Amino acid sequence: MLTTLLKRILKPYLKLVFLVVFLVAIQAGASLYLPNLNADIINYGVIKGNMHYIYVTGAWMLLITVGIGIVAIIAVYFASKVSMAAGADMRELVFKRAQDFSAHEMNQIGTPSLITRNTNDIQQVQLFLQMALTLMVMAPVLSLGGVFMAIKEGARLSLLLLISVPAMAIVITFVLVTVVPLFRSMQVKIDKINQVLREQITGVRVIRAFVKTKFEEERFSKANSDLTSTALRVNRIFSIALPSLMVILNLSSVAVIWFGGKMVSEGSLQIGNLTAFLTYIMQILMAGMLAVMMAVLVPRAVASAERILEVVDKDPVIKSSRTPILPINLSGEVLFEEVSFGYPGSEMPVLSDLTFSVVPGATTAIIGGTGSGKTTLLNLIPRFFDASEGRIMVNGVNVKDQDLDVLWSDMGLIPQNAYLFSGTVRSNLTLGKPNATDDEIWRALEIAQAKNFVEALPDGLETKIDQGGTNVSGGQRQRLSIARAIVRKPKLYLFDDCFSALDATTDANLRKALKSEIKEAAVIIVAQRVNTIIDASKIIVLDEGKVIASGVHDDLKTSCQEYREIVISQLGHEALA
Repeated sequence: MLTTLLKRILKPYLKLVFLVVFLVAIQAGASLYLPNLNADIINYGVIKGNMHYIYVTGAWMLLITVGIGIVAIIAVYFASKVSMAAGADMRELVFKRAQDFSAHEMNQIGTPSLITRNTNDIQQVQLFLQMALTLMVMAPVLSLGGVFMAIKEGARLSLLLLISVPAMAIVITFVLVTVVPLFRSMQVKIDKINQVLREQITGVRVIRAFVKTKFEEERFSKANSDLTSTALRVNRIFSIALPSLMVILNLSSVAVIWFGGKMVSEGSLQIGNLTAFLTYIMQILMAGMLAVMMAVLVPRAVASAERILEVVDKDPVIKSSRTPILPINLSGEVLFEEVSFGYPGSEMPVLSDLTFSVVPGATTAIIGGTGSGKTTLLNLIPRFFDASEGRIMVNGVNVKDQDLDVLWSDMGLIPQNAYLFSGTVRSNLTLGKPNATDDEIWRALEIAQAKNFVEALPDGLETKIDQGGTNVSGGQRQRLSIARAIVRKPKLYLFDDCFSALDATTDANLRKALKSEIKEAAVIIVAQRVNTIIDASKIIVLDEGKVIASGVHDDLKTSCQEYREIVISQLGHEALA
């Protein structure tokens, strides 16, 4: 999974990657050459008292060292550039794919997990890439080159490598095999921490109102302890691995000095060669240490890459048609033909055999009891979900045959839960029409009965709005959401019970102003309150996902028992007169 992800994101940076690998290889090769020069200084300079040779070779060593430093700086610079750019590309990939997700994919992955994947998981892969371009390239060059140079310096002493190198390989393999599943588990537990923390932050008022602070503290403590115990297991493994490698390193050094000293006393090995061999042994073992450092990053990067690719490669259930049909007449007309819908895994359909039409210049209202499928019906029009059976026509074309951007471009959706984005009042209102003029914005605010309170704000249209619109009231959020749709001037308005937070007077004034403004558009209103839809051109009554009646208010209050009960419960028996 990790290699698959890296192949995909590194394509634009292959030249830089090869440059970094080349520079690091030069750096490692030069580092391997230095001990050989040091051996020559001892053998031909110090022992023989040749100061000129010492100065010349020492100067050459100094020049190589400076060159290694310069090459290392350049290599790290380009490695950082590649890893940071790759991280940015991964975030963009995940973000763009998430934008294509329907509610089905969002429910599968979950918002907390999606946030973790776009932050922590990408950081893990990014860190791995940064280290891989330097340490991972250097480690094999140092180890293989060190073995070759060590054999060259002392073939008999090199037999020690047959013990130390396999011992290091065993330790590194043990770390990789043991730690990979633990890191994969850790990422899932980070998701859980994010989920609990997010719920506690967004639901803090409910938690306090129901005196559940202690319960939530225990819930977070449980998730935190679970993550901590897994992290401790990982650290315990590394706490064994690193000292083990140090033991192998030190024992190898002792063995080299012990047996090498005997060979020097016998005259079969020069002291300079022994020094060089010892340095090469140290370099080989240090390469092993670098491999262990990478072993810390590789398992987590592998687990993170799997989670990133799970998002990037997920094919959305709802997507634009490959051969989209462009509507000829953008009138806003909607037609339901024998439409049924059921959520994945549900035993019973939420909506059954719906057939009705919504025409331009008229208001179609949908009313029914809680759980009757009103919001679900509305969500089928912009294809937030796809109908299980039947077809939905918008502007004369099946929604499944249209490009999603074209389908959405002429809709004005005001959701049940009004949501405002961080920014200003102006930036929220011009979300669907960036080039809207001040006159258009103020006109929309006037229709939505929001002009007075926006004028009273400290900075008017430039007043800051917090994320979610938490610094304005629920009614103000709803009115701003309605104004946002009006600014766009679409041909089809979808009002999803968005008048619920308004008082009766504001509701009536808003509907009166709205009626004259959008008289040529098609309007669908989902509502709980009868007063909101009493003047609608057509009222559709839903019960358990089925249309049980349709007509105008005066007819339905006498012909439909369910509608009569709704009217009586809200307006009293006198409203039936």
